[in-house]
Amino acid sequence: MKLELGYIDIKGIRFDDYNAIEDGVLVVNPDELVKPVLEDELIKSAHFEIAAPGESIRITPVKDVIEPRVKVEGPGEIFPGMIAKVDTVGSGRTHVMRGMAVVTAGPIVGFQEGIIDMTGPGADYTPFSQLHNLVLVMEMEDSGASAHEYEKAARMAGLATAVRVGELARELEPDEVEIFETPTIAQSYSDELKGLPRVAYVMMLQSQGLLHDTYCYGVDVKRTLTTMISATEVMDGAIVSGNCVSACDKNTTYHHLNNPVIEDLFKQHGKTLNYVGTIITNENVYLADKLRSSDWTAKLADFLSLDAAIVSQEGCGNPDTDLILNCKKLEGKGIKTVIITAEYAGPDGKSQSLADADAAADAVVTGGNANEPILLPPMDRVIGT
Repeated sequence: MKLELGYIDIKGIRFDDYNAIEDGVLVVNPDELVKPVLEDELIKSAHFEIAAPGESIRITPVKDVIEPRVKVEGPGEIFPGMIAKVDTVGSGRTHVMRGMAVVTAGPIVGFQEGIIDMTGPGADYTPFSQLHNLVLVMEMEDSGASAHEYEKAARMAGLATAVRVGELARELEPDEVEIFETPTIAQSYSDELKGLPRVAYVMMLQSQGLLHDTYCYGVDVKRTLTTMISATEVMDGAIVSGNCVSACDKNTTYHHLNNPVIEDLFKQHGKTLNYVGTIITNENVYLADKLRSSDWTAKLADFLSLDAAIVSQEGCGNPDTDLILNCKKLEGKGIKTVIITAEYAGPDGKSQSLADADAAADAVVTGGNANEPILLPPMDRVIGT
């Protein structure tokens, strides 16, 4: 599949009585943009705020971060199965509003920890401090609806808002265009790729329940078996977050759209390695599901005749077992495996950082210690609470 990404650089956001992109500045009519959000009877109130890099602003509790995109050529639309009808994405051309994000925030459901500091020491720990953020702050009705219904209302409001904002970039000329192309299995054996190690990316997706879920083409990945997906489909909005529950413990939709492992593998494809494909697998809570999914991961990797695999983990604790099972079974197939971990090693970093382990996991890239305390100073303004 071949996908062109046309980047529209956003250098600022301001409110006005119309919607447009003017000289790199997103102009938003907040009253107009919020109307569709308030059509959901579960949302009691909603409003937009703006947060720019370097401002003394804290956004909390953050639920999702979404980069506005719009498909201008090729099949499907952004966020298929969620906002758009189900259709295979990942080819054609998509415009990306680079440098900004739609952030959903507010006391929606569950304990509230997601946080973005736009300046100070906390800003160093989030890429979103470097973005111009259009923050959708929501409050839910006390209507007796289930927590799952509230979560869905917030999730859909954020995605739909990002799609509406993304439409403003449809007719613009991009500041930069990048082309990404995934080979077929047959093409991965071409002469120009011979001699390069066959590498795949195993992308673990959190699927542990409310505020720990992920969706692929609109399907809760708890209900799926391990499968293959084109990396360009991921870039085109096929995978979205089911909102986050705690700080630094969940990949947002923005992370999926801009997955750094996928981007780096594309950069090395045909040079130092042969990027054969991407495998997505879930992280269900029951042992039988973990065994089944990791079996399928190893089976698909073997089917692709891999020399090596990179496995990234989402979340911690319970998913540590999925991570180690995937690693152990891939290594058992003779596939050299590197794991990217989410570690919790205690405040001093001296505790066992993963809840599971195996000698096969001998090549590790750590995501750092999420238990390390960081002292955050007060901000002049707080958005979301």
